[in-house]
Amino acid sequence: MTKLRMRLTPLFLAMIVAQGLWGQIISLSKEQMIKYTAQNPFERFPDGRPKVPDGLLEKLKDMSAEEVLGLNARGFRNQWEAGWQVLHPNKMLVGRAVTLQMMPTRPDISGVDQADRRARNQTVLNHQTALDMLQKGDVLVVDACGAQFGGVIGDNLAYYIMKKTGTGFVIDGAIRDIRGIAPFDMAGYYRAAVPPAIHDLMVTGINVPIHVGGATVMPGDVVFGDPEGVYFIPPSQLQDLVDEADVTHIHDDWTKKKFDEGKYVSTDIYSRPRDPALVKEYEAYLKEKLGAQKYDEYLKRRQAGRGPAAPPQR
Repeated sequence: MTKLRMRLTPLFLAMIVAQGLWGQIISLSKEQMIKYTAQNPFERFPDGRPKVPDGLLEKLKDMSAEEVLGLNARGFRNQWEAGWQVLHPNKMLVGRAVTLQMMPTRPDISGVDQADRRARNQTVLNHQTALDMLQKGDVLVVDACGAQFGGVIGDNLAYYIMKKTGTGFVIDGAIRDIRGIAPFDMAGYYRAAVPPAIHDLMVTGINVPIHVGGATVMPGDVVFGDPEGVYFIPPSQLQDLVDEADVTHIHDDWTKKKFDEGKYVSTDIYSRPRDPALVKEYEAYLKEKLGAQKYDEYLKRRQAGRGPAAPPQR
């Protein structure tokens, strides 16, 4: 089965079950959204998209990609994508995914959708339909089939995204007007910057599962971008990752504190002390900094296999 055929299959299935607002476009109903994000522990938007709390998103801004790597140990091994051009490498990208799926245009498919929407007196869909849905804290994530179909956004639409979301974008495809976009205070990940505007692409899904390179992205996933690349974090995994990051930060502080003493070689301390006296000292330091309740939660995660026996190497 070809890649195009595999991707079109869910499109046509969705045509049967998702009539209404989007016409023939694939769109998860609220019930489907909840079904496929059933492990989400947080509130939801009216359409069922997970709504990770702003407070947790803020905590992510103090984390690194190495700390999010814990997703692999939890079975989520296809949530990372690298190889990007990055608008501002030192600016973090953190927010909730709004997904847009596009495919190379086929008139026999796009024509049916356009005719159907005109018959309903509805505006014909294009990529800006997804942009108009963005809210504060969202991140536009686009599967645009690579860089050969022109720039999905230029400086005007990039400015709109910045003002609407306060975050940025991830476009598995091209952008344009890079000299106009570069001064904006926003994060952006893209494959190439090209002169032509978007062409020969049709919208086939909004807020549906998409793939971005080797990663699978669901609507409401937490987008985490740093200079190394982008993670797409399932909401169900976020709290444990943030809690483990707190442990890692304390571990790093203690490690540097011991190195400052000048009494130890690196293997005495890193990645975890082996001497019983140092282990006891470290655990006491960790408990003091975490607090008794969070320390007990840390021990429970470790016993349940949801946290590393030793902090990750950094």
